[in-house]
Formats: sequence, C-alpha cells, structure tokens
Amino acid sequence: MSRERKKAAALHEKMQILRSITHSHALSSTSIIMDASEYIKELKQKVVRLNQEIAREEATTNSHNNKENSFPTVSVETLGHGFLVNVSSDKSCPGLLGSVLEAFEELGLTVLQATASCADTFRLEAMGGGGESQAENVDEHVVRRAVLQAMRNCGAEQDDQ
Repeated sequence: MSRERKKAAALHEKMQILRSITHSHALSSTSIIMDASEYIKELKQKVVRLNQEIAREEATTNSHNNKENSFPTVSVETLGHGFLVNVSSDKSCPGLLGSVLEAFEELGLTVLQATASCADTFRLEAMGGGGESQAENVDEHVVRRAVLQAMRNCGAEQDDQ
C-alpha cells in the first residue's frame, strides 16, 4: 500500500470515528466536520447551562444559610439571535414575573420558552429572541440590566405598599 493510500485510509477512519462520536449521518468529510462543529457548540451551551445550575444551587444553599444577605442573581447568555436568561431571587413579590416579561418586551425580545416559579422565592429560566436588527442593539448586559431594574422596581412598589 502506498504512503498516500495509508494517509487517506487513516483520514477516512478518523472521519468515521468523528462521525460516530458526533452522531452525524453525513457522508462527506465536509458535512461530518460541519456536524462536529455544531455538536461542539451544543456541548459548550450545555456546559454554560450546567455551570449556571451549579451557581444557582450554590446560591440557594448559601441563601438558606444566610437569608439576610440575599440578592437576586441574573445571568444572560447569547444564543444565536436570542438569549438564555436565568433569574434567581430568594424573595418574590406580586407582579415580579410580569415586570420581568415587560422588560423583555420593551427590549423587543419575544419569550420563546420559559420555566418560572414565583411562590416564596423567584426562579425564571427563559429563552427569548428578537429580530436580527434587534440583536444588534441588545446585548447580554442590556438584558441583564433591564431584568435587574424590573426586579428593583417591583421590590420598590412592594416596599411602598
């Protein structure tokens, strides 16, 4: 077997290994590499989400140990033309979820999927997006500030009553 054939066979074998690891059904090397790239992006997003969950769990554990020093936590991650927003607070107030959703609306973001708990504590995980033109004007920091402001406004309204 010539040296070039051995290289081609080794490359083909490595592509097949990459194809199986990334669960790709592609046949061409280019498509296998593109699928692997997407798979890596998905894995990175999972790592970010898991780190956020760990941070939330640690914050929850710490807050149970020290209720006096509880501050809301807001994390925002960019996903394509949208955002993954995680909000956690040991205090909830009437209308807090509405205030946060209004903040999204004011930024031109549409909530595509959300999970919320608003009993004694407040937890929200929301995936939202806007048009491409909106994505240029809104970044993670803008979304985070808007959510924190909505939470402050709701807390101030509650204190006034």
